[in-house]
Amino acid sequence: MNMQASPVMEPPTPKGLSQMQLPIVMMRDILLKTIFRKNLDLVSEIASAICLPIPVTQELVDLARSQKLLEATGTLSATSGNEMGYQLTDVGKARALDALGQSEYFGAMPVPLEVYREQVKRQSIRNIQVSRAQLNNAMGHLVLPNSLLDHLGPAVSAGRSILMYGPPGNGKSSISNGIRDALGDFVYVPRAIEYAGQVITVYDPIVHTAIEEEADDPTQLRRRKRFDTRYVKCERPTVITGGELSLSMLDLVYNPTARTYQAPLQLKSTGGIFIVDDLGRQAEPPQTLINRWIVPLEESKDILGLQSGEKFEVPFDTLVIFSTNFHPNKIFDQAALRRIFFKIKIDGPSQENFLKIFALVARKKGVPLDEATLVHLLKKKYPTIDNIYANYQPIFLIDQMISICEFEGIPNQMNPDLIDRAWANMFVKDEDIVK
Repeated sequence: MNMQASPVMEPPTPKGLSQMQLPIVMMRDILLKTIFRKNLDLVSEIASAICLPIPVTQELVDLARSQKLLEATGTLSATSGNEMGYQLTDVGKARALDALGQSEYFGAMPVPLEVYREQVKRQSIRNIQVSRAQLNNAMGHLVLPNSLLDHLGPAVSAGRSILMYGPPGNGKSSISNGIRDALGDFVYVPRAIEYAGQVITVYDPIVHTAIEEEADDPTQLRRRKRFDTRYVKCERPTVITGGELSLSMLDLVYNPTARTYQAPLQLKSTGGIFIVDDLGRQAEPPQTLINRWIVPLEESKDILGLQSGEKFEVPFDTLVIFSTNFHPNKIFDQAALRRIFFKIKIDGPSQENFLKIFALVARKKGVPLDEATLVHLLKKKYPTIDNIYANYQPIFLIDQMISICEFEGIPNQMNPDLIDRAWANMFVKDEDIVK
């Protein structure tokens, strides 16, 4: 099944200033600041810079002209379809400078928070149904028991929170990435949103992967439908955090110089996945981090605060995946665990799956399998650690043997002696260090 976004997902293009739902003064000032900062004079260029259709931009230009902030230059540009040029008047320059003193933001016109809420509903992560085949395809490079997909499938399709726990080195991070790959479709991310006259930038090229749009073919009678270009068409976002996650990273980031805000990580991940890896390794206790997520997880909304102290609600439409090497009962109370919808234990592989992984890695790395070596590994080495297998071990052991072979100047191979030398590097002997 190949997932395609429905046309209803596209944010509709505003047809006029009356549809913008933004303060007129704010739109006018962003227009003036953009013209001033980017030295623009043609409506087509201005429209591209503020991400509005040309007719809406012309309305805004006409408004500024009526207020004596812009004036026509009286010249037509032959290279730009005979467009009329415009320039800031002295009063317009003064207003642009004054507006820049209040906020350095210019460029794409922001999307009102209320308008963005509707778009979030149209492209909700909870609208997606992921099939077993999609999960299998996304995780085809992993050797996983079928029972694991039995638990993962409903969890991903629900678009709710997931806690994956179990011993380290068994692919919790790889499974999280596989879930991301299984989603497969796209969302529209606003370049910026507006609340109470404040601008909050959302689109972040570090987090979001933009999807290139095909250019219109001028020879075609029917032109491709356009969406509101204040949004960027992107793959469903994935934010991955680990031990560096702190509570402050979940708050609005205020830039006192530009006097604008940047969206926190969970808002940037709207419509996608937020992965909290290595839960329990952060500076804040896991219980404290989970407490911060309780309202968003239960009510599908988050509460953010402005510099003024005013609190406001934003949509919370994110599949949150917590991953930890600790037993949940040791880091959470029962109330917190109730708030996490799916709890999935990721165990080490069976001996059969361990051998499958070992054979796959050996083939990929160009190391011939050797039966005597495998027997030695299973009969002599693993009994010393109570036959506990982990997914990371085949890669570790084979990489170690390759390094030894390169050092010794011999072809890549495996034998019991090489396994013993590789094994010695996989664990640290528990002993006292004499000082």
